[in-house]
Amino acid sequence: MDIPILKLSMLKKYFPYKKGSFVKAVDGVSLEIFRGETLGLVGESGSGKSTVAYTIVGMYEPTKGQILYNDQDISSLYKFRSNEIKGKIRIVFQDPNSSLNPRRTIRQILFTPLKLHKNDRYKGFPASPEALLEEVGLSSIYAYRFSRSLSGGERQLVAIAHAIATNPDLVLLDEPTSALDVSIQAKVINRLMDLQNRYKLSYLFITHDLSLMRNVAHRVAIMYLGKICEIARTKEFFEKPLHPYTQMLLSSIPVVTDEEEQLKPKKITSRGEIPSPVNIPPGCSFHLRCPFATDQCKKLDPDMKELEAHHYVRCHLY
Repeated sequence: MDIPILKLSMLKKYFPYKKGSFVKAVDGVSLEIFRGETLGLVGESGSGKSTVAYTIVGMYEPTKGQILYNDQDISSLYKFRSNEIKGKIRIVFQDPNSSLNPRRTIRQILFTPLKLHKNDRYKGFPASPEALLEEVGLSSIYAYRFSRSLSGGERQLVAIAHAIATNPDLVLLDEPTSALDVSIQAKVINRLMDLQNRYKLSYLFITHDLSLMRNVAHRVAIMYLGKICEIARTKEFFEKPLHPYTQMLLSSIPVVTDEEEQLKPKKITSRGEIPSPVNIPPGCSFHLRCPFATDQCKKLDPDMKELEAHHYVRCHLY
């Protein structure tokens, strides 16, 4: 994992709100994703996680910053990208109905990307809608059904089949299991992991569920109000969280046993409410809720620092 397959450099995406004001959905995000790894992007609702994914895939044009795929600048909108780039970076949405045409059969839906993006990198890669369905754990008979006749889990598996039909390098997973029952979540996650191992896929896994990241992600990045607070390898992230916001999130994870409770960081109680992304406070954006905030936190936005190998944090405490 030496050369990143995708690199974000000070990525910003602002949306006009009222005259002279903007919603700062993504405000200077820098990330790297390596071939074959899963990077978990975690944060509360409204933190900007999905906007990062939509900007990477080309649904939004960056306000500032760069998106590099294999050192190639792909910061343009989707319609201006080459077919090769469109096929190499794919997305799975939280709601599969947003990507599945209810007027077409599953076979017709899956046939389109197969026709537009012909692949030969992997011998034996699924080359038909039926083969794609079997690859994600569904029977080939689903090819002749419509999405409205499928369950939520089945629709999400079809959406995953649609995403991998182009033989991609990177798949953006925007909370792909949050709307599913727990038993179905496990089936979808296991299938995603199998596909990653088989085809060396890279994942950006967006979620608000930290417990899920413990078993899925190689590294975890925490996002708050459009910015990254902390990035670390998963094991170190859970054993030694550094940012107060990270500690707050981890301490709020529900557990069953006393042993699990002892592994959690000391309870961090936040103050106040999440500020509006239209009116982000000066200094560190978390200082209004942080129990450790100082005068410096109120005035100066901290830089991201590497405190230990591959462990980065953006906080004045360090």
